[in-house]
Amino acid sequence: MRHAPDPYEDDDLPPPQPVHYAEQSLLGALLLDPHRLADIGPLDAAHFSNHAHGALFAAMHAVPAPDPEAHRTTPAWLNRVLDAARPQAPGLTATYLHTLIQVCPWPKHAPAYARMVRADHARRMLRLQAEHLAQTSSDATLPNPAATTLIQADTLGQFLETLSGQFTPHPGSLPRTQLPQAPARDSGEDALDEERALLATATAHPAQLKDMRWLQSEDFALPLHAALWQCLTSLVHRGEPVDPVTVLWEAQHRHLLADGLTPTDLMALISTPVGSPECWGEKVLQRALLARAHAVATRIIAYTEDPANTPHQLITGSRRALADLTALRTRWQHTTTLPPRAARTTRTPGVSRAGPPPRATAPAARATR
Repeated sequence: MRHAPDPYEDDDLPPPQPVHYAEQSLLGALLLDPHRLADIGPLDAAHFSNHAHGALFAAMHAVPAPDPEAHRTTPAWLNRVLDAARPQAPGLTATYLHTLIQVCPWPKHAPAYARMVRADHARRMLRLQAEHLAQTSSDATLPNPAATTLIQADTLGQFLETLSGQFTPHPGSLPRTQLPQAPARDSGEDALDEERALLATATAHPAQLKDMRWLQSEDFALPLHAALWQCLTSLVHRGEPVDPVTVLWEAQHRHLLADGLTPTDLMALISTPVGSPECWGEKVLQRALLARAHAVATRIIAYTEDPANTPHQLITGSRRALADLTALRTRWQHTTTLPPRAARTTRTPGVSRAGPPPRATAPAARATR
């Protein structure tokens, strides 16, 4: 079977993908036997990867079907289809239509060709949805990045639900794609400053850590900060005193001073509290949420780039990828729906929650009354 030249094909581009031949074969079958339009299942022009092919398919639906006997003896219907398609695809020619008919191996296989076109369209649309999620999760200009990212994740999940009803499940449904290395977490100064502020403020107000189980060490961008958070939460869990010295002692037991970190550096890192732990914790958790969403999107994109994956493998693998976002999303929603608390207000460093101590002159003042 020889390849039909595409009116929009550029010799400088890579060779066509397999779906290109499926589209040509499907169109050839329909041009030869227009009555097969009723047998190919749900399909529209947007499913085609090639614009000219989509325009030609739309024209077939727009032009009334010909009489079978007349169609075998005259090209009148082909000419009407060509005239209807040319406004959208000026490069189409009568020669290309006849070539499509010639390269179609088996017109009766039109339903199979249509399934191939639908499958490749699903792959492209899934990739587009995942790219939207990746772009949203990394857009620092959004006024509410976490909420917007979760909305996009929901949109992706709904798209997967729609796809699952269009393709039949089959055994061996997990993708075998070699996944790329997980994207590096944001370790810019803003992110690290927020983590430092959290650690220092949590050291100054350790009691508030009992209500911050929604934050975990895996949420930190810097491993050292994650380990120090574990030091703090362990001290609080054991009911031991928490201050820079006790944290330093716990850090020593966890080998945190073995990689060039000096006691002076560690003490300085956790000795400048500002604000409240909850506020800084929410910032750290939001960055972790956005990073996880971006990693999920990257994973799904990798699945769509692997042509060995069937539609059902794409659906199953993408659902599992989205599930990795669920636990972190639940923790984020928990903390952002908590009722307002006085503990979340900004405090001046060094001021005790109990207020200033009583004045020394108070007894004398009472004695004179």
